[in-house]
Amino acid sequence: MLDVTRLRVLVAVARHGSVTAAAQALHYAQPSVSHHLARLEAETGSRLVQRAGRGIRLTEAGRVLADRAEEILGRLAAAEDELAEHTGLRAGRVRLAAFPSALGTFVPAAAAGFLTAYPSIDLRFAEAEPPAAMRALRSGAVEVALLFAHPGGPQPDLAGVRHEMLTDEPMHLVTPPDWPGGSLRDHRDRPWIGGCERCRDELVRACAAEGFTPDIRFTTDDYVAVQSLVAAGLGVTTLPALALAAHRDDRVRTVRLPGPGRRILAAVHGEPPDPPATAALLEHLRRAAATP
Repeated sequence: MLDVTRLRVLVAVARHGSVTAAAQALHYAQPSVSHHLARLEAETGSRLVQRAGRGIRLTEAGRVLADRAEEILGRLAAAEDELAEHTGLRAGRVRLAAFPSALGTFVPAAAAGFLTAYPSIDLRFAEAEPPAAMRALRSGAVEVALLFAHPGGPQPDLAGVRHEMLTDEPMHLVTPPDWPGGSLRDHRDRPWIGGCERCRDELVRACAAEGFTPDIRFTTDDYVAVQSLVAAGLGVTTLPALALAAHRDDRVRTVRLPGPGRRILAAVHGEPPDPPATAALLEHLRRAAATP
């Protein structure tokens, strides 16, 4: 019996015209594609590809099999779709990785709505900063990863994944109530408090745009602790809107900063359509993130 994975490789080579392009489309290593082609030729007893200059092309037998393979793969996809529609969302599992301020704000609302609609689905989520969330997504440990990205700073590595922006949250200056000034530059001579590594990088970049380097005296990933340090008069900081929505210390003053905010992204792996449980979770995340 012909192996479906090897048929998928042959179809990718037929569509993209080279082993390299097929490997990129399938997210395989190039030697793996060559191995599957060689095994498929051995299984069929036919020469399926031949060298053409620096590339390869399908033989007549290869074209015949590729055409049939495309039909087979299409029928398999249709069968999977029909089964998913028949099964619906009565069983299954979906896992989410999300950063702390998302878990403290819109993720619980999304999860509650999802489980109300689909109580039989096994929904699980865990805290993870964007780099760890991407590793979990690529390894298959989760189906959805929530990420953030500052427009002027380093962007998450999204190669090989699909993503969409859920919301754009503004940044805020956070100071003790009796420290005057509503811009970063107004506090250039004050001590500063930094957050996670990516947040510290963004703080340094934003301050550099204002013509100074912040004197970061304290660092903590905990936005509750950050506000307590500010309230004690130990420094100033910046926090995104989600962190302030998750916890707002009434002993601090906040000022919304101008310019673009932090982008909140949802990433999934693989080609569409998404599995029904993943698609349903994404829809609930969209709704919750869009709710003020």
